[in-house]
Amino acid sequence: MAGKQAKPSWLRVKALSPEKRAEMATLLAGLHTVCEEANCPNIGECYGRGTATFMILGGLCTRCCRFCAVAHGTPAPPDPEEPKRVAQAAHSLKLKHVVVTSVTRDDLPDGGAEHFAKVIRSLHALDPKPTVEVLVPDLLGNIAAVDTVLAAKPEIFNHNVETVPRLYADVRPHADFARSIGVLAQASEYASTQPGRGMPVKSGLMVGLGESFEEVIVAMGDLREAGVDIVTIGQYLRPALVGRHIEMARYVEPAEFDAYADAARAMGFAGVASSPLVRSSYHAEEQLS
Repeated sequence: MAGKQAKPSWLRVKALSPEKRAEMATLLAGLHTVCEEANCPNIGECYGRGTATFMILGGLCTRCCRFCAVAHGTPAPPDPEEPKRVAQAAHSLKLKHVVVTSVTRDDLPDGGAEHFAKVIRSLHALDPKPTVEVLVPDLLGNIAAVDTVLAAKPEIFNHNVETVPRLYADVRPHADFARSIGVLAQASEYASTQPGRGMPVKSGLMVGLGESFEEVIVAMGDLREAGVDIVTIGQYLRPALVGRHIEMARYVEPAEFDAYADAARAMGFAGVASSPLVRSSYHAEEQLS
């Protein structure tokens, strides 16, 4: 199995120094980041640059996806002070572009959409005003909930499909590919009504889970047909070698990532990030330039 193989040279990452971790812990006190909660391999680089992806609505997810390191359980009610604290942290970090994601909150009637909107508004109230990218769960396909997030006018709307439809039962057993495509199509339709189509719609895929090259190409085609403007593709890395996490099928060679990028550009995606260490929010600010 790939999980037992030596990690290839192209997956080596920058180590995070204890001093920088302590500094960021102070700046992010009382908040969750996907960098820490999801064991992101790029934490050394991103924390080293003084940036982070905020994870709102607590640290416990109501789903138990087999690719994800975030803890599963019964979450607490949303913290009404969290939007203000996220804005304060972003201001302290002097962030020009802020990425906000969340655990999935199927326990909430709107999936946490109004909380997302409050965070967006708090960030937009800062001076200087940062751009905001949201990476939302599928919100159970709730049209009104998606509209609530969109009405707060994030600069980028992101929802990841994560993998190809055939693997959903194993990788995302509580999700549905068609539902995710519907959320992205709704966001794209909203964006088309805005002046200058100023809100790109974004989605991402992991590879190395057992999908074929052709299945990834078809999935990218589905994303483009739904109106997605930016696509990210990165290597799946198993969070743990034991337990609930699905095994990695293989390490995908860099040349294959280049082939995905070429195919995505040929399909008309305005932004493409495809390489082993790409994650949804990795160098996200560059996708607005």
